[in-house]
Formats: sequence, C-alpha cells, structure tokens
Amino acid sequence: MKKVDFKEIIVFEDEDYICINKPPFIATLEDRNDPVNINKIAKEYHQEAHACHRLDKETSGILALAKSTEAYRNLAIQFEKRKVQKMYHAVVAGKHDYDGVSVYLPIETKPGATSVRINKQEGKEAETIFFTEKAYKNHTLLRCYPLTGRMHQIRIHLACLKTPIVCDATYGGLPVFLSQLKKRYNLPQDQEEELPIMKRVALHAVSLTFTNMKGETITATAPYPKDFNVLIKQLEKHT
Repeated sequence: MKKVDFKEIIVFEDEDYICINKPPFIATLEDRNDPVNINKIAKEYHQEAHACHRLDKETSGILALAKSTEAYRNLAIQFEKRKVQKMYHAVVAGKHDYDGVSVYLPIETKPGATSVRINKQEGKEAETIFFTEKAYKNHTLLRCYPLTGRMHQIRIHLACLKTPIVCDATYGGLPVFLSQLKKRYNLPQDQEEELPIMKRVALHAVSLTFTNMKGETITATAPYPKDFNVLIKQLEKHT
C-alpha cells in the first residue's frame, strides 16, 4: 500500500485528541507481520500519540488517538463504562428490515487466533444493535452500533443473523461482482476472470461520539474510502 500521510487522514483534533479516518489494510497497533501501523505513523506527528481503541486491519474509518496519558485514561474509562457511541456501516447480502435488532451473544477469543466464535459458557459479554440504513435490490446497507468492543464483534453477530458482511470469507460472507448487479456485463479484455467490486470486508467505522477533557461532547465522522464508496454507488446504480 502507498505511504500514509497522517495529516491528510485527520478529521478532528484538539489539545488532547486526534481522530483519523483510518485507511483499510493498515494495522492500528504494532503488528509483527507488518512494520507499518497507525500508532507508529501517529508518533511521527505527535510524540505521545497513542490509539485509544483499535479497528481490524481491513476495516476503515474513525479511530481516536490520545496525545497524553491523561487523555488516554479519560477515553479508556469511557470505553470501559460504555459511554462511547460507535457507529459502523456494513453491506450484507439480501434485503433486510432491521429496526433496532439486538444480538446479545458472548464472544470467545483465543490468544493468537484470527477469528472468534460464540461461546455462551465461556465467552465475554457482547451486544450489537442493527438498523437498516438502505435496502437495495439484493443487498442491504446496515447501521451497526456495538455496545461492547469485542474482536470481530459486528462480523460474527451479523453471521449469527445469517447475514454475514459481504466479502467476509471468515464468517461466510460472499464477494460482490458487477455481473451480479448489471444485466449486461462484459468482462474487460485485460481480465481473465472477474474481480470482486470490493477486495475486503465491507465494514466502515462512520462515527465516534465521546467526551473530551473539557467535558465537551465530540462526534467525529469519517467519510467512506474509495472502495466502499464504489460498492455503494454500484448498488445504488443497479437497484
């Protein structure tokens, strides 16, 4: 991936916090398999910057970083007490009318695992609420509100509803091809086989609402990256 210009991805900044629109395919924290990560890039911009939470490597969207230990602790407590509101957009297959559907299923995460599972006996408490943002011909754009912050929470909870996120092979999500949306589709001459519209899990962190060190309520919003935007435009166009 191309080098990330940290200044270009900042969507909010005050004396204590920086909120960025994290690009897909970059880890939030140190990753032994990849020397590039948001924490490392952020420290070049502000020496004390540190991510207050994390997004999956493939997931794009809003991410908050603190500029001091005090600011980090302030937001960490808000996350712990579930006072931070997180809102994501996800694209799933099929038409669904979710009006505040709640999935309350405990999630088990094993050390070093690349996926999670539901375990009602030993899993940690996890809840996500889902709303339909827009239904297309054969797909649905959902608003997702995770009330807890477990690994892959939105992804596995949607899989439990039998509506996994498109392109999420880990939890049963299938890719979306233009030939599925467009009646008359011709494969480009320079391609031997059709490529999916999106090459990652169709999940984007849209907004984050929290209280800053002055007691002010902050809502930081991240616009769609190019690949997510292309998928939505194609769904709109062929509905």
